[in-house]
Amino acid sequence: MREAMANAVVGDEQYGEDPTVLDLEQRAATFLGHQAAVFVPTASMANQIALRILTQPGDELLAEENAHVLINEQGGPAVFSGLVMRGLPGRHGTFAPEQVKAAVRDWSSGHMPRTRLVSVENTHNSSGGRTWSLEQIDSIVETARENELNLHLDGARLVNAATALGVPAAEIGRRFDVVTLCLSKGLGCPLGALIAGSTELMVAARRGKHLFGGAMRQAGIVAAAGVYALEHNVERIADDHARARRLAEGWAAAGVPVDPAQTETNFVQIDIAPLALTWQEAEARGAAEGVGISDTVHPTIMRAVVHLDITDDDVDRAIEALPRALRVGDRVGA
Repeated sequence: MREAMANAVVGDEQYGEDPTVLDLEQRAATFLGHQAAVFVPTASMANQIALRILTQPGDELLAEENAHVLINEQGGPAVFSGLVMRGLPGRHGTFAPEQVKAAVRDWSSGHMPRTRLVSVENTHNSSGGRTWSLEQIDSIVETARENELNLHLDGARLVNAATALGVPAAEIGRRFDVVTLCLSKGLGCPLGALIAGSTELMVAARRGKHLFGGAMRQAGIVAAAGVYALEHNVERIADDHARARRLAEGWAAAGVPVDPAQTETNFVQIDIAPLALTWQEAEARGAAEGVGISDTVHPTIMRAVVHLDITDDDVDRAIEALPRALRVGDRVGA
């Protein structure tokens, strides 16, 4: 990937003259099931652009209550697009069409915001990388269309979702008006994201890119990483999933509070409540043994994430090291 970046052919991206950026955008549009795509620096920026071009100030956004766009983007929907944000209680990051239908407001009186946009996150970060099935997505899409709502897919980890479901990413992405993809998650790029949709919407997205400060110059240097990733790092996502499942099963067998059934993609979640540890204590103990785990939006849930830099040997070491770090054996023996 670094060799591809070093050898990238570049031009002025703001004038549409960078051939590597153009190549990435064309590949990404096809990959995501849409007519056009725009390359931006970050997935949060891509999400915020998507919300901006699908709504008007004062509109209402519906998303799962722990969705990234609601809790991890600094209130961006309100700040940048003037949106009312409404979180729907979820199950493993998903919500039901009945919830969407019940949430749609009658704005005809002029006293309520107009419910305008439904955002789906797949895979869902805060639930531990859980996926939406195609059937679940289709039911939400149908309800949204019936109620004249636009649809946004936060596909930061879309490739993980597609791999878990055994379908092309485009099969998921094409169902939405706008889809975003993060290049620095499972695809392993140093930075970058994409937003895809119709040709008309992407004209608006490109304006949003400038408005939000995402326009670049010789961006082919980093876009080359995205081209490399789409060529080489998509199929290998399945390796991350297999390693994460083995990690979850190994920890569970050693007594670490892990439910392997919840590991659908590349996240392993650890419930530290039975261990009577704070997340700071658990994180520090793991780090001392060379195992990186981090906190989540749930106070007693920690996570480990498997990615392309994690090898089979790393998994073996982590299976042995974390139970020792958390002193699971001491508690079992007691």
